[in-house]
Amino acid sequence: MLAPRPARTEDPTRNENPTRTEDPTRTEDPTRAEEPTRVDVHQHIWTEPLLEALAARDRLPFVDTTDGIAVLHCAGEQAWAIDIESESTQARAELARADGLDQAIIAPSSPIGIEALPRDEASELIEAHLAGVEALGSPFAAWGPVALDRPDPDDIDARLVRGCAGITLPAGALASPDTLRDIEPLLARAEALGAMVFVHPGPAPGQRRAGAASLTEPLWWAALTEYVAQMQAAWLTFATLGRRRHPALRILFAILAGGAPLQAERLAARGGPPVDLRDPLTFYETSSYGSAAIEAIAHCAGAEQLVYGSDRPVIEPLRTVHDLVLQTNAARVLGAAIGHSSAVAA
Repeated sequence: MLAPRPARTEDPTRNENPTRTEDPTRTEDPTRAEEPTRVDVHQHIWTEPLLEALAARDRLPFVDTTDGIAVLHCAGEQAWAIDIESESTQARAELARADGLDQAIIAPSSPIGIEALPRDEASELIEAHLAGVEALGSPFAAWGPVALDRPDPDDIDARLVRGCAGITLPAGALASPDTLRDIEPLLARAEALGAMVFVHPGPAPGQRRAGAASLTEPLWWAALTEYVAQMQAAWLTFATLGRRRHPALRILFAILAGGAPLQAERLAARGGPPVDLRDPLTFYETSSYGSAAIEAIAHCAGAEQLVYGSDRPVIEPLRTVHDLVLQTNAARVLGAAIGHSSAVAA
């Protein structure tokens, strides 16, 4: 399993917790010694307030609902069917318990483009998302999305006061030096407040493909092309420019930043600036990847920088022998951020 810093030669897949089963659905005996806290930093939930707000829209993104199935339509993406029953509070809470989780952090699905809408429209959908997650109660918490049209640093304070675990930004907001400049006030405020920034695939204003995705594209196409490219660009922008400007910012990249740390050698070969692959304030979430990719990024960035994410309900998470370590890493990494948010709210 991943251990807190590799300087070791033993088999990285060896079970270092022999008293605990690797089955993440196991029901724990309450009489046993206290178990470590387990957190999933990357889930989505289609709550009733958000679906209602999307259904009220007459332009993209919007939702059509028929016979318990909601179909999401948004620019540049395939239509997506949502099983409303499976998204009920009870169903998702039971699923979190079956996964052995103590907490799941809910983000908006940024590829929809909510954050990139004109400010008034974005704010309405963001409010619906947050209200829906707040109504879920335990074991759920929210990432705090912000509108990117006329970005306002006060939105960061508002999300933390509301109890969000941190701030979420679409990767398109870090796609280049120009977009980095546009969101500098948001990053500066997050840094000053000690807020974690979660970077998730998705566009910034002006980056959305027009119209619908091609019907010839497989459903997985964007996830393996556009999303990966967005995350790599965001990581490169932050690692080469953003970190120098924001040395104390805590930042978490979804989907292992699209494998971007593995590009560091190519970056150097092409004349790019040096980057700190062992940056202790940069973290990587593992959803959709298995042991080979997890161990490769751990070798580059340090095992303690990797945290667990499932991307439920978009995908069924892969199970690896690293899940327990990654989930407890997530609890450690987000503990300070969640505690900070609660203190601000109080």
